[in-house]
Amino acid sequence: MIFCFARVEAKITLPAYFSSNMVLQQNAEITLKGKASPTNQIMLVTSWDQKKYTTWTDQAGDFKIKIKTRSYGGPYLMALSGDGMAIKFENIMIGDVWMCSGQSNMEMPLAGWGKINHYEREIAEANYPNIRLLQMVHTTSNFPSNEAVVQNAGWNVCSPTSIPEFSATAYFFAREVYKHTGIPIGLIHSSWGGTVAEAWTSPETIAKISDFQVALNNVRKNDSEDVYLNQISAWNKELNQLDKGLKGGAAIWAKAGLDDANWKQMNLPAFFDLNEKPNFDGVVWFRKKVNIPQYWANQDLTLSLGTIDDNDVTYFDGKEIGSTKGYDRERRYIIPKSQITAGEHVITVKVFDGGGGGGIYGNADNFYLQVGNQKQDLSGLWKYNIGVDLKDFKPMPQPNNGPNRPTVLYNAMIHPFISFPIKGVIWYQGESNAGRAKQYQTLFPSLINDWREKWNKPSLPFYFVQLANYTRGEGDETSWALLREAQLKTLQLSNTGMVTSIDIGDAADIHPKNKQDVGKRLALIALAKTYGKSIYFSGPVFQSISVDKSEITVRFKYNTDIKATSGTLTGFTVAGPDQKFYPSNAVIKDGNVVLTSPNVSNPVAVRYAWANNPVANLTNSSGLPASPFRTDTW
Repeated sequence: MIFCFARVEAKITLPAYFSSNMVLQQNAEITLKGKASPTNQIMLVTSWDQKKYTTWTDQAGDFKIKIKTRSYGGPYLMALSGDGMAIKFENIMIGDVWMCSGQSNMEMPLAGWGKINHYEREIAEANYPNIRLLQMVHTTSNFPSNEAVVQNAGWNVCSPTSIPEFSATAYFFAREVYKHTGIPIGLIHSSWGGTVAEAWTSPETIAKISDFQVALNNVRKNDSEDVYLNQISAWNKELNQLDKGLKGGAAIWAKAGLDDANWKQMNLPAFFDLNEKPNFDGVVWFRKKVNIPQYWANQDLTLSLGTIDDNDVTYFDGKEIGSTKGYDRERRYIIPKSQITAGEHVITVKVFDGGGGGGIYGNADNFYLQVGNQKQDLSGLWKYNIGVDLKDFKPMPQPNNGPNRPTVLYNAMIHPFISFPIKGVIWYQGESNAGRAKQYQTLFPSLINDWREKWNKPSLPFYFVQLANYTRGEGDETSWALLREAQLKTLQLSNTGMVTSIDIGDAADIHPKNKQDVGKRLALIALAKTYGKSIYFSGPVFQSISVDKSEITVRFKYNTDIKATSGTLTGFTVAGPDQKFYPSNAVIKDGNVVLTSPNVSNPVAVRYAWANNPVANLTNSSGLPASPFRTDTW
C-alpha cells in the first residue's frame, strides 16, 4: 500500500496518545476520537490490515472511527486525512499497553532525583525499540477531562536517550515481560509523588464512600486559586513570625558570627525525623563551618546539597544564595567569587518540611563544595536548631488545585485514557495512606473496581506493590504493617497480584534504590497470571492456622519448598488470650510452619513480619519473601 501526503498544515486534532511510535493494544477495538472542520469527510488507512475507514465530522467538528487491531507485530503506519489535510503516524507497534500509576516509588526515575542502583549502566543498556514510553504531565482537574497532557509530544522509543527520566519500576517491568514474550510493550506512566489513593479514584466511586463527602464537595466548589494564595500567604507570614531563626524578616540564624555553641549536632545527609525528632514537621536550621583554601579564593564556588524534603533557603555567610521548593529536586547553587576569600565561612540551610519525612536526605556523594574538579565533602556533623515545630502552629492551608484531593488525578490523568484499550495496570502507592489503613481496606479495592468499570473490563489485571520495609520513627511501629495488611486483603479481588518487598526496601529511605527487583517481581506476576507462563511469582501467603495445645500450625498458599532464606526462621510472634505477643520458635513440618513459645502456653494468635521495618525470612522455591500477616484484629 502506498501512502501519499500533501505538505499542508493539519487541522485535525486527536488525543495526545495518538502519535508516531505508539503501541496499540493487540486484538482490540480502538476508538479514535478527534476534531476537524464541521461536516467534513475523514478517512483513516491502517497498514496492518490495509483497511480504509471513512466517516464525517458532525456540526461541532467531532468524529469517531473504530478500528480493529491484529495480534502483536509491527512497525506499521496509519494515515488520517480530510479536506486537504493529512496526518501520518509512523513506527506503530501492536502489542500490550500497561497503565503504570501510583506515587513517588512508581514515579522514581532511573536518573534525575531517583538515581536507582547502577543507573548509569542501566541507562546505557536501555536499547529496547519495541518498548514504548508515554509520560503524563502532572495535572489536576476538578471534573473528568478527556484531554491527556503528555510530555515530548507523545510516545517515545525506549533508548538511553528517552529512559533516564522515566519510571524505573515501569521500565524494569516491561523489560522483563518483553524478554519472556517478545510482545511489544507500551507503558503509560501516570503517577505523582506523595499522592493519596482517593485522588486517583473517580467521582462516582468516591461519592459512595462517606469519609470523603466533605472533601469531594470542596472539589466541586472549584474555588479560585486566589483564595488559596491568600490563605497560604497569610499562613506563611504567621509562620515566619514564629520562626526563631528570623527577626523582622532577617535570617539571624544565618549570620556568620552567630554563637551556635548550644546547638545540637547531627550527621548529614539524613532524614531529620528519623534521626532526631520522630514525626517532626516544621522548620529546621542547619549550619556548618567550612574552610576555603587560598587557591579557591576569588573563584565562583558550586554548592551541592543533593535533595531536600521539602523546601530550602540556603545562605553563605548570612547572604541568601538560593532557594528551591520540592522534595525531588537537586540543589546546586553558585556562590559568587565576590564572597569567596580564604579562611572560615559558614553555610546555613533553612529547611521546611510540611509532612512526612523531612531533612537534607540526599546521597552523600552529592553533598559538597566544588571549584573546577576539586571538591570539599560536606557530609558529616552539622549544627542544627528548630525554628518552628508545626505541632505548635495551625495546619497548613491546602489548595483546591493540589493533587491530594479526591478524584482530581483520576479526572486529569486516568479518565482521558478510558476509551484507549489497555492490557492491565501496575500500581505502586500506599505510603501517603499509611495512617488510614482501615479506610484503605475499602478505598483500594474500590479504586480497582472503579478502573475496571471505566475501561469496561471486569477482569482487568491489576498488579501492585506492597509497601517495602521502612523505619517511620519512634512512636510509629506498625502503620505500614497495617497498610500492608489492607493491601494483602485486596488479593481477595480476582485477577489481582501483589509484590511483597519487605526484603528490598531501605529502613532510612522511603525511596529504595532497588527498582530492578520491584519491576521484575511485577513482571513475574504478569507472566504467570496474564501471559500463562509456568513460573513462580509469589512467596508464601498466609492461609489458615490450627491450635493444638501449646502449638500453632500455620498453613500457606504457595508453600512448595517452604523454608528460611538463611538460618532459622525469624519474624513470627504468638500471643495468648492476654493479647501480649512474644517471639516464637518456628520450625517447618510437612510444608507448614509450627510455632511455640515458652512464654505462651495457650496460643491463640500469630503475627509475622508485623512491623514497619520487619526482620523476617520465610520464603519458598521462588526465593520471594512471604507477605506479612496477622491472625488477630486487636
